[in-house]
Amino acid sequence: MKTLLLTNEYPPNVYGGAGVHVEYLSRELAKLIDVEVRSFVDKNGSPDADLPNLKVRGHNPALLQNPAMDPRFKGIFSTLARCESFVMEPTDADIVHCHTWYAHFGGILAKLLYGSKLFITVHSLEPLRPWKREQLGGGYEVSSWIEKTALEMADKVICVSRETQEDVLRYFPGVQAEKTVVIYNGIDTEEYVKTLDYELMSSFGIDLSRPMVLFLGRITRQKGIIHLVNAIKDIDAAAQIVLCAGAPDTPEIKAEMLAAVEAVQAVRPGVIWIQQMVSNEQKIKLYSHADVFCCPSIYEPFGIINLEAMACETAVVASAVGGIKEVVVPGETGLLVPVEQLQVAPFEPVEPEKFSRDLAAGINALLADPAKRASMAAAGRRRVEDIFSWKAIAEQTVDAYHKS
Repeated sequence: MKTLLLTNEYPPNVYGGAGVHVEYLSRELAKLIDVEVRSFVDKNGSPDADLPNLKVRGHNPALLQNPAMDPRFKGIFSTLARCESFVMEPTDADIVHCHTWYAHFGGILAKLLYGSKLFITVHSLEPLRPWKREQLGGGYEVSSWIEKTALEMADKVICVSRETQEDVLRYFPGVQAEKTVVIYNGIDTEEYVKTLDYELMSSFGIDLSRPMVLFLGRITRQKGIIHLVNAIKDIDAAAQIVLCAGAPDTPEIKAEMLAAVEAVQAVRPGVIWIQQMVSNEQKIKLYSHADVFCCPSIYEPFGIINLEAMACETAVVASAVGGIKEVVVPGETGLLVPVEQLQVAPFEPVEPEKFSRDLAAGINALLADPAKRASMAAAGRRRVEDIFSWKAIAEQTVDAYHKS
């Protein structure tokens, strides 16, 4: 059996959970079947000599140089051009497996042109990310159409959590329930282990004599970082708040974030903003030094960052949304903060100030209880090892391939 993975993100261009998923899934799948990855990254060959069954092909065609092209939609035209490039070269893959809407059009073409079975892993859903209009403008209507078409055409829809499965069936009634399956995200339990590096922390300006609360993620509405920033004034003043946040979706949200952080830094010491996207190695060390990891997302189909923190033996305070509720066990591996959300776009908290105060209360509760943090850290690591290894995820994926 052979599978062809189509993806926007692949090393070295990984900036979100979907990219992490494809990177590790492809390696584990290649131990079981033949795997080819076609990505937006200009990289070719096999990334690992020990994995001869894994081939990677970069597709970065020249963009249309039409001076009349509307610059607002350059991203959409680029995406469609890459998807066409994915399938201009024939494929003999039994399965074409797409990750995020950026790759779905390529999967549609592969199914129609070459007869491959189409698998879609749902990492997020466009109807639940209406703030993407800020980034894509009218292109959001195109991405939504592509996603709907691909899901309804798919031979199998892999959902990264049970709640994501429910969302697929709710928002896409054309998808048959029997064509969906839940397979969680995974994590490399050998790479993600508690690793301390005092010199690196010092280089970031982190004072290790003080407790540390960490956020790590992209600057996007989905990640809810603004609600954590607004919570900082209520967090124990003895604690440092480290915001490892980059890759803003739009200049507007970057400006909003900058203003909010500067305002809180002006009245409270110990707020550190690491604006660059850090390496995996640096990320693991940040998780490992944190006393509490906070995930304030307002939409999270799975929430792989919580797994990463748990693997590095850090207690978690996270919003009780989406797949996070299937990752974090409240009272055992962390705390879940309820949030009542608007039922219409953009699904922001009904009472944002209350949500921020509740985040702060959860963080303060763990900062004040070292024994509880230590217990949660150990339990989180055990949960990761027992349930979320990539080996198990790859085996479940191949099983789904064979049953399609």
